[in-house]
Amino acid sequence: MAAKVIVITGVGVICSNGTGKDAFSSAITEGVSGIKPITIFDTSAYTAKTAGEVANFDPQQFLGAKGLRTLDRTTRLATSAAKLALDDARLEVSEENCRDIGVVLGSTLGSVKSVCDFDKDALKDGPRYVNPAFFANTVINSPASQISIKFNIRGFNSTISTGFSAGVDALGYAVDMLRAGRAKIALAGGAEEFCLETFLGFYKSGLLAGRAGSPEISCPFDRRRNGVVLGEAAAILVLEGLDSALERKAAIYGRISGYGTGFAPSGSRSLRRAMQGAIGEAGIQAADINYISAAGNSSLEQDAAEAEAINEVFAQDAQNVLVSSIKSMTGECYSASGALQTAAALGAIDKQMAPPMINYAQLDPACRLNYVVNKAKSCKIDNVLINTAGCGWASSSLVISKFKR
Repeated sequence: MAAKVIVITGVGVICSNGTGKDAFSSAITEGVSGIKPITIFDTSAYTAKTAGEVANFDPQQFLGAKGLRTLDRTTRLATSAAKLALDDARLEVSEENCRDIGVVLGSTLGSVKSVCDFDKDALKDGPRYVNPAFFANTVINSPASQISIKFNIRGFNSTISTGFSAGVDALGYAVDMLRAGRAKIALAGGAEEFCLETFLGFYKSGLLAGRAGSPEISCPFDRRRNGVVLGEAAAILVLEGLDSALERKAAIYGRISGYGTGFAPSGSRSLRRAMQGAIGEAGIQAADINYISAAGNSSLEQDAAEAEAINEVFAQDAQNVLVSSIKSMTGECYSASGALQTAAALGAIDKQMAPPMINYAQLDPACRLNYVVNKAKSCKIDNVLINTAGCGWASSSLVISKFKR
Protein backbone atom coordinates (compact mmCIF):
# COMPACT_ATOMS: atom_id res chain seq x y z
CA MET A 1 0.00 0.00 0.00
CA ALA A 2 1.32 3.45 -0.90
CA ALA A 3 2.31 5.67 2.03
CA LYS A 4 1.05 9.23 2.38
CA VAL A 5 2.97 10.41 5.44
CA ILE A 6 6.73 9.80 5.25
CA VAL A 7 8.70 9.84 8.48
CA ILE A 8 12.36 9.50 9.41
CA THR A 9 13.17 6.68 11.83
CA GLY A 10 16.93 6.27 11.56
CA VAL A 11 19.96 8.53 11.15
CA GLY A 12 23.53 7.54 10.35
CA VAL A 13 26.22 10.22 10.09
CA ILE A 14 29.96 10.19 9.56
CA CYS A 15 31.31 13.72 9.46
CA SER A 16 34.45 15.62 10.34
CA ASN A 17 32.92 16.97 13.56
CA GLY A 18 31.06 13.88 14.72
CA THR A 19 30.30 10.25 13.97
CA GLY A 20 26.86 8.94 14.85
CA LYS A 21 23.57 10.81 15.21
CA ASP A 22 24.09 12.01 18.78
CA ALA A 23 27.75 13.05 18.47
CA PHE A 24 27.06 14.94 15.26
CA SER A 25 23.97 16.67 16.66
CA SER A 26 25.84 17.73 19.79
CA ALA A 27 28.76 19.10 17.77
CA ILE A 28 26.44 21.09 15.51
CA THR A 29 24.50 22.50 18.48
CA GLU A 30 27.69 23.43 20.33
CA GLY A 31 29.32 25.04 17.31
CA VAL A 32 32.18 22.54 17.05
CA SER A 33 34.06 22.78 13.77
CA GLY A 34 35.52 19.77 11.96
CA ILE A 35 37.64 21.93 9.65
CA LYS A 36 41.34 21.27 10.24
CA PRO A 37 44.65 21.12 8.33
CA ILE A 38 44.52 18.60 5.47
CA THR A 39 46.39 15.33 6.09
CA ILE A 40 45.30 13.22 3.08
CA PHE A 41 47.84 14.90 0.79
CA ASP A 42 50.65 17.47 0.94
CA THR A 43 49.33 21.04 0.71
CA SER A 44 52.68 22.87 0.60
CA ALA A 45 52.11 23.91 -3.03
CA TYR A 46 48.66 25.42 -2.38
CA THR A 47 47.30 28.41 -0.50
CA ALA A 48 44.25 26.40 0.61
CA LYS A 49 45.33 24.04 3.38
CA THR A 50 42.24 23.08 5.41
CA ALA A 51 39.16 20.91 4.93
CA GLY A 52 36.42 19.10 6.80
CA GLU A 53 38.32 15.81 6.59
CA VAL A 54 37.02 12.76 8.50
CA ALA A 55 40.14 11.99 10.52
CA ASN A 56 41.05 8.48 11.65
CA PHE A 57 38.13 6.95 9.76
CA ASP A 58 38.12 3.18 10.31
CA PRO A 59 35.32 1.38 8.44
CA GLN A 60 36.16 -1.90 10.20
CA GLN A 61 34.63 -0.39 13.32
CA PHE A 62 31.24 -0.49 11.58
CA LEU A 63 31.53 -3.18 8.92
CA GLY A 64 34.18 -5.63 10.03
CA ALA A 65 37.23 -6.43 7.89
CA LYS A 66 35.65 -8.67 5.27
CA GLY A 67 35.23 -7.20 1.79
CA LEU A 68 36.70 -3.78 2.51
CA ARG A 69 39.97 -4.07 0.61
CA THR A 70 38.56 -3.23 -2.82
CA LEU A 71 36.10 -0.52 -1.73
CA ASP A 72 37.00 3.15 -2.24
CA ARG A 73 36.64 5.83 0.44
CA THR A 74 33.23 7.10 -0.70
CA THR A 75 31.81 3.58 -0.58
CA ARG A 76 33.31 2.93 2.84
CA LEU A 77 31.85 6.17 4.18
CA ALA A 78 28.42 5.49 2.66
CA THR A 79 28.23 1.87 3.78
CA SER A 80 29.38 2.73 7.31
CA ALA A 81 26.75 5.48 7.58
CA ALA A 82 24.11 3.03 6.30
CA LYS A 83 25.07 0.60 9.07
CA LEU A 84 24.67 3.37 11.66
CA ALA A 85 21.27 4.30 10.20
CA LEU A 86 20.00 0.71 10.22
CA ASP A 87 21.15 0.26 13.81
CA ASP A 88 19.60 3.56 14.88
CA ALA A 89 16.29 2.58 13.27
CA ARG A 90 16.47 -0.89 14.85
CA LEU A 91 15.75 -2.23 11.38
CA GLU A 92 16.58 -5.87 10.75
CA VAL A 93 16.87 -6.74 7.06
CA SER A 94 15.57 -10.26 6.47
CA GLU A 95 14.48 -12.50 3.61
CA GLU A 96 10.91 -11.49 4.45
CA ASN A 97 11.37 -7.71 4.11
CA CYS A 98 14.48 -7.21 1.95
CA ARG A 99 12.47 -6.62 -1.24
CA ASP A 100 10.43 -3.92 0.47
CA ILE A 101 13.52 -1.81 1.23
CA GLY A 102 15.20 0.49 -1.30
CA VAL A 103 18.37 2.58 -1.47
CA VAL A 104 18.94 5.97 -3.10
CA LEU A 105 22.21 7.81 -2.64
CA GLY A 106 23.30 11.27 -3.68
CA SER A 107 26.89 11.17 -4.91
CA THR A 108 28.51 13.07 -7.76
CA LEU A 109 32.29 13.21 -7.29
CA GLY A 110 32.61 9.94 -5.40
CA SER A 111 34.30 8.04 -8.20
CA VAL A 112 36.74 10.76 -9.33
CA LYS A 113 39.75 9.44 -7.42
CA SER A 114 38.96 5.84 -8.39
CA VAL A 115 38.73 6.77 -12.07
CA CYS A 116 42.05 8.62 -11.86
CA ASP A 117 43.81 5.75 -10.08
CA PHE A 118 42.39 3.11 -12.43
CA ASP A 119 43.26 5.07 -15.58
CA LYS A 120 46.74 5.85 -14.27
CA ASP A 121 47.45 2.13 -13.89
CA ALA A 122 46.03 1.47 -17.36
CA LEU A 123 48.23 4.15 -18.92
CA LYS A 124 51.30 3.02 -17.01
CA ASP A 125 51.08 -0.77 -17.44
CA GLY A 126 48.49 -1.15 -20.18
CA PRO A 127 44.77 -1.97 -19.93
CA ARG A 128 45.44 -5.71 -19.82
CA TYR A 129 47.16 -5.35 -16.46
CA VAL A 130 44.69 -3.33 -14.42
CA ASN A 131 43.12 -5.00 -11.41
CA PRO A 132 39.49 -5.73 -12.37
CA ALA A 133 38.51 -5.75 -8.69
CA PHE A 134 38.91 -1.97 -8.64
CA PHE A 135 36.86 -1.33 -11.79
CA ALA A 136 33.55 -1.18 -9.89
CA ASN A 137 34.78 1.88 -7.98
CA THR A 138 34.97 3.87 -11.21
CA VAL A 139 31.18 3.66 -11.63
CA ILE A 140 29.19 6.37 -9.86
CA ASN A 141 26.48 3.99 -8.62
CA SER A 142 28.95 1.70 -6.87
CA PRO A 143 28.45 3.12 -3.31
CA ALA A 144 24.66 2.69 -3.48
CA SER A 145 25.04 -0.79 -4.92
CA GLN A 146 27.49 -1.80 -2.21
CA ILE A 147 25.02 -0.70 0.48
CA SER A 148 22.44 -3.09 -0.97
CA ILE A 149 25.01 -5.89 -1.36
CA LYS A 150 26.36 -5.48 2.17
CA PHE A 151 22.96 -5.52 3.88
CA ASN A 152 21.04 -7.80 1.47
CA ILE A 153 18.66 -5.02 0.42
CA ARG A 154 16.82 -6.05 -2.76
CA GLY A 155 14.40 -3.22 -3.42
CA PHE A 156 15.06 -0.30 -5.77
CA ASN A 157 18.64 0.98 -5.97
CA SER A 158 19.35 4.43 -7.42
CA THR A 159 22.04 7.08 -7.49
CA ILE A 160 21.37 10.81 -7.84
CA SER A 161 24.24 12.90 -9.23
CA THR A 162 22.95 16.45 -9.17
CA GLY A 163 25.95 17.95 -7.42
CA PHE A 164 25.36 20.28 -4.47
CA SER A 165 21.67 19.30 -4.28
CA ALA A 166 22.09 15.53 -4.66
CA GLY A 167 21.53 14.66 -0.98
CA VAL A 168 18.19 16.47 -0.84
CA ASP A 169 17.23 15.18 -4.30
CA ALA A 170 17.89 11.62 -3.07
CA LEU A 171 15.51 12.19 -0.17
CA GLY A 172 12.88 13.61 -2.52
CA TYR A 173 13.27 10.62 -4.83
CA ALA A 174 12.88 8.20 -1.92
CA VAL A 175 9.72 9.96 -0.77
CA ASP A 176 8.23 9.62 -4.25
CA MET A 177 9.07 5.90 -4.36
CA LEU A 178 7.47 5.31 -0.96
CA ARG A 179 4.36 7.29 -1.87
CA ALA A 180 4.09 5.33 -5.12
CA GLY A 181 4.11 2.07 -3.17
CA ARG A 182 7.35 0.81 -4.74
CA ALA A 183 8.86 0.19 -1.31
CA LYS A 184 7.90 0.37 2.35
CA ILE A 185 11.25 1.60 3.64
CA ALA A 186 14.14 3.47 2.02
CA LEU A 187 17.71 4.28 2.95
CA ALA A 188 18.42 7.71 1.46
CA GLY A 189 21.11 10.34 1.78
CA GLY A 190 24.44 11.39 0.38
CA ALA A 191 28.15 10.56 0.46
CA GLU A 192 31.25 12.28 -0.87
CA GLU A 193 34.93 11.72 -0.17
CA PHE A 194 37.66 14.36 -0.03
CA CYS A 195 40.71 13.75 -2.20
CA LEU A 196 43.42 15.61 -4.11
CA GLU A 197 41.59 15.31 -7.42
CA THR A 198 38.39 17.05 -6.27
CA PHE A 199 40.42 19.56 -4.27
CA LEU A 200 42.34 20.54 -7.41
CA GLY A 201 39.13 20.85 -9.42
CA PHE A 202 37.78 23.44 -7.00
CA TYR A 203 41.18 25.03 -6.37
CA LYS A 204 42.09 25.63 -10.01
CA SER A 205 38.58 26.94 -10.68
CA GLY A 206 39.25 29.65 -8.10
CA LEU A 207 36.39 28.52 -5.85
CA LEU A 208 38.29 27.81 -2.63
CA ALA A 209 38.92 30.16 0.28
CA GLY A 210 42.44 31.37 0.97
CA ARG A 211 43.27 32.82 -2.43
CA ALA A 212 45.82 35.63 -2.74
CA GLY A 213 46.38 36.05 0.97
CA SER A 214 42.68 36.14 1.88
CA PRO A 215 41.69 34.36 5.10
CA GLU A 216 41.03 30.65 4.68
CA ILE A 217 37.84 30.42 6.67
CA SER A 218 34.33 29.12 6.08
CA CYS A 219 32.21 32.12 7.03
CA PRO A 220 28.88 31.96 5.15
CA PHE A 221 27.11 35.30 4.55
CA ASP A 222 29.97 37.16 6.28
CA ARG A 223 31.50 40.15 4.49
CA ARG A 224 34.95 38.50 4.72
CA ARG A 225 33.96 35.38 2.79
CA ASN A 226 36.17 34.65 -0.19
CA GLY A 227 35.46 31.05 -1.16
CA VAL A 228 34.55 27.53 -0.15
CA VAL A 229 36.27 25.21 2.32
CA LEU A 230 35.65 21.62 1.22
CA GLY A 231 34.53 18.76 3.44
CA GLU A 232 33.62 15.10 3.22
CA ALA A 233 30.86 13.10 4.85
CA ALA A 234 28.20 10.45 4.57
CA ALA A 235 24.68 10.85 5.93
CA ILE A 236 22.04 8.15 5.48
CA LEU A 237 18.48 8.36 6.77
CA VAL A 238 15.86 5.65 7.11
CA LEU A 239 12.56 6.78 5.61
CA GLU A 240 9.29 4.89 5.82
CA GLY A 241 5.58 5.34 5.69
CA LEU A 242 3.91 6.20 8.98
CA ASP A 243 2.01 2.90 9.12
CA SER A 244 5.24 0.95 8.72
CA ALA A 245 6.95 2.98 11.45
CA LEU A 246 4.06 2.51 13.88
CA GLU A 247 3.90 -1.20 13.11
CA ARG A 248 7.61 -1.52 13.92
CA LYS A 249 7.20 0.69 17.03
CA ALA A 250 10.06 2.74 15.65
CA ALA A 251 11.22 6.05 17.10
CA ILE A 252 10.03 8.86 14.80
CA TYR A 253 12.42 11.82 14.53
CA GLY A 254 10.49 13.93 12.07
CA ARG A 255 8.38 14.05 8.95
CA ILE A 256 9.32 14.99 5.39
CA SER A 257 6.49 17.30 4.47
CA GLY A 258 7.66 19.11 1.33
CA TYR A 259 10.21 19.04 -1.48
CA GLY A 260 10.88 21.49 -4.29
CA THR A 261 13.47 22.02 -6.96
CA GLY A 262 14.38 24.72 -9.42
CA PHE A 263 16.81 25.50 -12.20
CA ALA A 264 17.26 28.99 -13.60
CA PRO A 265 20.02 31.19 -14.97
CA SER A 266 19.77 33.25 -11.80
CA GLY A 267 20.72 31.73 -8.45
CA SER A 268 18.12 33.69 -6.53
CA ARG A 269 15.37 32.72 -8.99
CA SER A 270 16.34 29.05 -8.84
CA LEU A 271 16.33 28.94 -5.05
CA ARG A 272 13.11 30.93 -4.90
CA ARG A 273 11.35 28.30 -6.99
CA ALA A 274 12.79 25.47 -4.90
CA MET A 275 11.72 27.06 -1.60
CA GLN A 276 8.25 27.94 -2.86
CA GLY A 277 7.82 24.41 -4.17
CA ALA A 278 8.84 22.80 -0.88
CA ILE A 279 6.71 25.12 1.26
CA GLY A 280 3.74 24.68 -1.08
CA GLU A 281 3.95 20.89 -1.06
CA ALA A 282 4.17 20.98 2.74
CA GLY A 283 0.81 22.80 2.77
CA ILE A 284 2.09 25.60 4.99
CA GLN A 285 2.93 29.28 4.66
CA ALA A 286 6.41 30.81 4.68
CA ALA A 287 5.60 32.28 8.09
CA ASP A 288 5.26 28.72 9.47
CA ILE A 289 8.97 28.04 8.88
CA ASN A 290 10.85 28.53 12.15
CA TYR A 291 14.40 27.87 10.99
CA ILE A 292 16.23 27.81 7.64
CA SER A 293 19.22 25.51 7.20
CA ALA A 294 20.92 27.56 4.51
CA ALA A 295 22.93 26.40 1.52
CA GLY A 296 25.43 29.18 2.23
CA ASN A 297 28.98 27.87 1.79
CA SER A 298 31.02 31.09 1.99
CA SER A 299 30.85 31.69 -1.76
CA LEU A 300 30.60 35.38 -2.62
CA GLU A 301 27.88 35.06 -5.29
CA GLN A 302 25.91 32.11 -3.97
CA ASP A 303 25.47 33.42 -0.43
CA ALA A 304 24.22 36.76 -1.73
CA ALA A 305 21.83 35.03 -4.14
CA GLU A 306 20.41 32.86 -1.35
CA ALA A 307 19.90 35.84 0.95
CA GLU A 308 18.09 37.63 -1.87
CA ALA A 309 15.87 34.59 -2.52
CA ILE A 310 14.99 34.19 1.17
CA ASN A 311 14.04 37.87 1.42
CA GLU A 312 11.86 37.51 -1.69
CA VAL A 313 10.06 34.34 -0.51
CA PHE A 314 9.59 35.38 3.12
CA ALA A 315 8.99 39.10 2.44
CA GLN A 316 7.98 40.83 5.68
CA ASP A 317 8.68 37.63 7.66
CA ALA A 318 12.31 37.35 6.46
CA GLN A 319 13.70 39.02 9.57
CA ASN A 320 11.67 36.76 11.87
CA VAL A 321 12.85 33.36 10.64
CA LEU A 322 16.17 32.12 12.05
CA VAL A 323 18.91 31.27 9.54
CA SER A 324 22.28 29.53 9.80
CA SER A 325 24.62 27.38 7.72
CA ILE A 326 26.23 24.29 9.25
CA LYS A 327 28.86 24.44 6.48
CA SER A 328 30.71 26.92 8.69
CA MET A 329 31.52 23.79 10.76
CA THR A 330 31.52 20.93 8.23
CA GLY A 331 32.75 22.63 5.08
CA GLU A 332 31.05 22.13 1.73
CA CYS A 333 30.44 18.37 1.53
CA TYR A 334 28.89 18.67 -1.93
CA SER A 335 26.44 15.79 -2.58
CA ALA A 336 26.40 14.85 1.12
CA SER A 337 25.57 18.36 2.36
CA GLY A 338 21.78 18.20 2.00
CA ALA A 339 21.55 14.92 3.90
CA LEU A 340 23.87 16.33 6.60
CA GLN A 341 21.64 19.39 6.88
CA THR A 342 18.64 17.09 7.27
CA ALA A 343 20.33 15.20 10.11
CA ALA A 344 21.16 18.53 11.76
CA ALA A 345 17.57 19.72 11.27
CA LEU A 346 16.23 16.66 13.07
CA GLY A 347 18.56 17.47 15.96
CA ALA A 348 17.28 21.05 15.99
CA ILE A 349 13.68 19.83 16.16
CA ASP A 350 14.52 17.37 18.93
CA LYS A 351 16.39 19.94 21.05
CA GLN A 352 14.17 22.86 20.01
CA MET A 353 17.36 24.80 19.34
CA ALA A 354 18.51 26.44 16.11
CA PRO A 355 22.17 25.55 15.49
CA PRO A 356 24.68 28.37 15.22
CA MET A 357 26.67 29.65 12.27
CA ILE A 358 30.21 30.07 13.54
CA ASN A 359 32.87 32.47 12.19
CA TYR A 360 30.28 35.18 11.55
CA ALA A 361 31.71 38.61 12.45
CA GLN A 362 31.04 41.22 9.75
CA LEU A 363 27.67 42.10 8.26
CA ASP A 364 27.41 42.05 4.48
CA PRO A 365 24.67 44.51 3.43
CA ALA A 366 23.81 42.14 0.53
CA CYS A 367 23.05 39.33 3.00
CA ARG A 368 20.74 40.84 5.59
CA LEU A 369 18.96 38.00 7.41
CA ASN A 370 18.21 36.94 10.99
CA TYR A 371 21.27 34.74 11.59
CA VAL A 372 21.92 32.49 14.56
CA VAL A 373 25.42 33.76 15.26
CA ASN A 374 28.10 31.66 16.97
CA LYS A 375 25.81 30.23 19.66
CA ALA A 376 22.71 28.00 19.37
CA LYS A 377 19.37 29.66 20.09
CA SER A 378 16.54 28.03 22.01
CA CYS A 379 13.23 28.48 20.17
CA LYS A 380 10.11 26.73 18.97
CA ILE A 381 10.91 24.64 15.90
CA ASP A 382 8.04 22.88 14.15
CA ASN A 383 9.21 23.31 10.55
CA VAL A 384 12.71 23.53 9.10
CA LEU A 385 13.44 24.61 5.52
CA ILE A 386 16.61 23.06 4.10
CA ASN A 387 18.22 24.78 1.11
CA THR A 388 20.79 23.32 -1.27
CA ALA A 389 22.29 25.09 -4.26
CA GLY A 390 25.46 25.27 -6.29
CA CYS A 391 27.35 27.41 -8.74
CA GLY A 392 25.44 25.77 -11.62
CA TRP A 393 22.20 27.22 -10.15
CA ALA A 394 20.42 23.92 -9.72
CA SER A 395 18.63 24.21 -6.37
CA SER A 396 16.52 21.96 -4.17
CA SER A 397 14.72 22.56 -0.88
CA LEU A 398 13.14 20.30 1.71
CA VAL A 399 10.74 20.95 4.57
CA ILE A 400 11.25 18.77 7.65
CA SER A 401 8.49 18.97 10.26
CA LYS A 402 8.09 17.91 13.85
CA PHE A 403 6.06 14.72 14.02
CA LYS A 404 2.80 15.13 15.89
CA ARG A 405 0.53 12.19 16.54
